[in-house]
Amino acid sequence: MEEQFILRVPPSVSERIDRLLSDEASTSDEIPLDLCFSEDGRSGTFMIGDEEFPASLLDLPAVVESFKTYDDSALVKTADIGQMIMVREPGDPAPNTVEYRHGLTPPMKDARKRRFRREPDLNPELVQRVERDLLNILSGGTIGNVNEQQEETVANENTSNNANKVSSSSPAADTPGGKPEAAPETGTSTNNNIATEAEPERSESEDSDDSM
Repeated sequence: MEEQFILRVPPSVSERIDRLLSDEASTSDEIPLDLCFSEDGRSGTFMIGDEEFPASLLDLPAVVESFKTYDDSALVKTADIGQMIMVREPGDPAPNTVEYRHGLTPPMKDARKRRFRREPDLNPELVQRVERDLLNILSGGTIGNVNEQQEETVANENTSNNANKVSSSSPAADTPGGKPEAAPETGTSTNNNIATEAEPERSESEDSDDSM
């Protein structure tokens, strides 16, 4: 496999490069081409003849496959292209990011936003904790927060048991099914008293008549 990249240049520079690559160009018209990058590897300078143009190395939103043919029939894959060198005019601003938004063809316009979902926002502390837990598991240990979860579970169970005990110790009168205390039976004794008071006192003569 070869290492390839896309070279995108302004129209004025493109015409000069086409003339250099054409078969009609003579040796006297040859102009040297050079490309050098700074220490960061992302910004550089493209030189054609005596002119210099700023250049930037950008990452494409998708991988592009490169093919070549020898007989105009069979295609042979030569490389996977994932980066592009963009040459711009000296007065043009530099791109803000190294990730290029668009693809190489019109259907791939704004492909990075339309065709790919946004990466989830992850908490760095959570990622580090998960990594430590995985290393502990691989080394034969346990997860660090298992004991904390068990303590929380035991505390919740104790709280629920205490609540059940308090509800069961309440008096029966407060519950809906409680029976009221039985009232004393006073109606019978009252009637007996009334009947006793209603009987007249019998005289001694009446008692003697009864005895005869």
